[in-house]
Amino acid sequence: MLADFLRCKHKFRFDFYNNITQISQKNPVFINISSTEINYIMERSFMAPQGMVVTPHHLATQSAVAILREGGTAMEAMVAAAATIAVVYPHMNSIGGDGFWLIVPPHSDPVVIEACGAAGSLANVDFLAGEKTIPFRGIKAALTVPGTIGGWQEALNYVRECGYQNMSVSRLLADAIRYAEDGFPVSVSLHHALIKAKDFEDNTETFKEIFLPNGIILKEGEKLYQKKLAGTLTKLSEQGLNSFYRGIVADLIAEDMAALNMAITRDDLVNYSAVRKTPLRMPHKKGDLYNLPPPTQGTVSLAILGMIDKLNVDGTDEGKFIHTTVEATKQAFKLRDQYLTDPNYMNVSNPQSLLSDKILENMVKNINPDIASSAGSGKVPGDTIWMGVMDNRGFSVSFIQSIYHQFGSGIVLPQTGITLHNRGTAFVLNQDHLRSLKPGKKPYHTLNPAAAKLHDGRVMIYGTRGGDGQPQTQAAIFHRYVVQGLGLQKSVSSPRWVYGRTVGDMHDRLLLEDRFSKATVEYLRKRGHEVVLLPSFSEDVGQAGALVRHSNGMLEGAGDPRSDGNAAGF
Repeated sequence: MLADFLRCKHKFRFDFYNNITQISQKNPVFINISSTEINYIMERSFMAPQGMVVTPHHLATQSAVAILREGGTAMEAMVAAAATIAVVYPHMNSIGGDGFWLIVPPHSDPVVIEACGAAGSLANVDFLAGEKTIPFRGIKAALTVPGTIGGWQEALNYVRECGYQNMSVSRLLADAIRYAEDGFPVSVSLHHALIKAKDFEDNTETFKEIFLPNGIILKEGEKLYQKKLAGTLTKLSEQGLNSFYRGIVADLIAEDMAALNMAITRDDLVNYSAVRKTPLRMPHKKGDLYNLPPPTQGTVSLAILGMIDKLNVDGTDEGKFIHTTVEATKQAFKLRDQYLTDPNYMNVSNPQSLLSDKILENMVKNINPDIASSAGSGKVPGDTIWMGVMDNRGFSVSFIQSIYHQFGSGIVLPQTGITLHNRGTAFVLNQDHLRSLKPGKKPYHTLNPAAAKLHDGRVMIYGTRGGDGQPQTQAAIFHRYVVQGLGLQKSVSSPRWVYGRTVGDMHDRLLLEDRFSKATVEYLRKRGHEVVLLPSFSEDVGQAGALVRHSNGMLEGAGDPRSDGNAAGF
């Protein structure tokens, strides 16, 4: 029989993505459409345990599903999805950025793959001479080695170590190569990003040639081509992923970087490799929660949920739930600013200790149930993608890939077509600061894919894009689904909020989607929150997703109507 399609709706537009999958009579898909929140939003998608995927772009979803259908593991399916989305969502991520993996195997402890690069050998204060702060765009923003390809390779290494035969890299990159070479239709999200990009300063000529051809802003549905990137992906498929750092592709990257007088050298590429780590773990009344250790803000995400858990917030009063979560966020931001950076430069030896009961309880004491505090400032938001995959072997992958801000640094390397991230802006020039810029130092990262093993046997992976909004959206989705008992799709598609700052604005506000009730908005304003209303289904509150493996083996998925993607499987 055929799987039905997942449909998503924004307030004033409908995007229908037909996701037709041929399956056997033994593995039907049951989809119930709910109209209580929004018409045409899939309320729940359950399926027999063959595999399930959620991404913010439907083409990436299909790439991963195809690999699962051919017998690939969740890790291989994620590499395929990561390659495709690096092409079709270029404003959010790129092979010139960083990535983080949280792998939950069926019978052992979760594993982190940290695929973020350090500052280049020439990235010092002299390189930034004349600057008071690190610019958001240009060569002075692209200070760190791109790590994401190294993460793909390490994930494939992990597959082999688990006893499975790797699918070929050429197969995993095939879709991405085709979309880069033959073009793909511009999505709504990409179209809006291109409008903004035309006004960016420091866009390289190659950037303009690819993303703004002849000075034209491509409309939704028009094709975007990245032929140089297609050539680079082809070389990686033929020479191996490590050629990005120690091969033909590395040579081309290094030549372009030298010609542009960048801070990253050929030796920096050669010396890079992704690393495996143990995730942070936090006990919760409902189970064990997992997230990434520094230099990411995984500590922030877990701390927020830990504080809410200790306060026994049940979510029945929406205003109280949001107020408490925002106040917990402020306390977690203070913790972040005091401690989180490259772990080699932290003043605590064990990042897990930052989630101790004592520290959480001390932060809880600072939360006033009736008054909004002024403590804990946000940073500017970031753009990225979160994706999840579950396979029939029991592996679950929570994954994030990013170039930080929209289109990263705005630099596209001429010979390879690689857009470089601007993660270097996470450093500061003050050499006495926790996050001071130093060659070989890793920047602070907002990226933090999440997972949970619940006491009732469910495994949940979840995450979102959105800089400071990531831990807040994670808290909303986890709490709504696990604690409040809402359906998974409703937990993702229900109205959300984000506390912090928008680009160009250094003032902290509480941004709420306008679908919240007037009573909730008034409740928050009365407690001193400066509330700003956003349009319904605003990308400003992230593009989230979640997958759940139930104790009976059934899989459940939820995509975000704020994105151009979906959840699908077979």
